[in-house]
Amino acid sequence: MQSFTYHCPTEVIFGRDAENAVAEKLRAFGASRVLILYGSGSAERSGLLSHIEKNLTSAGLAFLVMGGVRPNPRVSFVREAIREGLAADVNFILAVGGGSVIDSAKAVAHGIANPGTDIWDIWTHKAELAKTMPFGAVLTIPAAGSEMSDSAVLTNEDTGQKRGLNSPLNRPKIAFMNPVLAFTLPREQIAAGAADIMMHTMERWFTSVREPNVLTDRIAAQLLLTVMESVRRLLISRKDYDAMSELMWAGSLSHCGLTELGRRKDFSVHKLGHELSARYDATHAQTLTALWGAWARYVYKYDPARFAQFAHAIFGVDAGTDEERARAGIRKMEEFFAAIGMPSSLAGLGIGTLTKGMIEELASAATAGDTVTLGDFHPLRRADVIAIYEAANH
Repeated sequence: MQSFTYHCPTEVIFGRDAENAVAEKLRAFGASRVLILYGSGSAERSGLLSHIEKNLTSAGLAFLVMGGVRPNPRVSFVREAIREGLAADVNFILAVGGGSVIDSAKAVAHGIANPGTDIWDIWTHKAELAKTMPFGAVLTIPAAGSEMSDSAVLTNEDTGQKRGLNSPLNRPKIAFMNPVLAFTLPREQIAAGAADIMMHTMERWFTSVREPNVLTDRIAAQLLLTVMESVRRLLISRKDYDAMSELMWAGSLSHCGLTELGRRKDFSVHKLGHELSARYDATHAQTLTALWGAWARYVYKYDPARFAQFAHAIFGVDAGTDEERARAGIRKMEEFFAAIGMPSSLAGLGIGTLTKGMIEELASAATAGDTVTLGDFHPLRRADVIAIYEAANH
């Protein structure tokens, strides 16, 4: 196994009524004026937001509430929240929601800590991120894993760009995780969340590292199998507490770095998906499953044994050559995504068939005009990206 450094400092409060500890824990982090961010209103309609507000009020903590975070989180909202947070002199950011809300909270925390720097300059690496302020999350959607990850994404509506930022400063101080809060999610969102969790794990499984990483592989495989079992159960009964618990915890573990120890991330499918999300406002997880099969068939030949190992670990595929088992594993993964209602081509995104010109523009954006390569398993140039988009364009 390769050497690694691992540090994941996020404190996790997991289980029924976890959100009841919000005020006590935030005070321990020195919070006195809290900026609460949430999304489209489900947190308000469910009574969760009111419950948290009462919890903070009873503890003598002041707070400011801002709703309106959208999927594919917008830099315009973040800029507004930074202005409001600075004016109110807040000293803790609390996200109530899923990955988009948590990513927005990360950006707001960075922006308030660096008031002289535009947040998009930090996201595009024009300015260095050297400090932030404390932030945490009350998780309501098991999916993105942002509640423990070192990454976050933002979309710039003016430029049509969606960009990710990785930094140790993106790790939340604390995450409150009550599986019951996810019981009201629609089936489609549960399926998309499960697919997102799986893709975070698979983007770490398929890398160029050939050294044995037995424990890391076993953790990743069992995480994937647990997610697949849990989502099947949840699509039958969304109030299956045990299944939701497993899915929620798997989401955190999939993106906290644990399943990449001794390996490297690939994340080329994510980067290709980001271009679709930015341009067409497509659902993040759907862009991933729509592209994964096309990507896998394009790259598996560079290490068919790794794909064959995956096919055996996840689907029990034993018969045939490495190439035959690799192709069988890819097919079975696409079949699983289809079984839970996730697309396996661009047609499933509802954006129609892309023209050659559109595909070329997406590929140029993804590779910065063919000046950067994407991924690690097999680094992709612009021509490779075009081929993958074309293979998924049906």
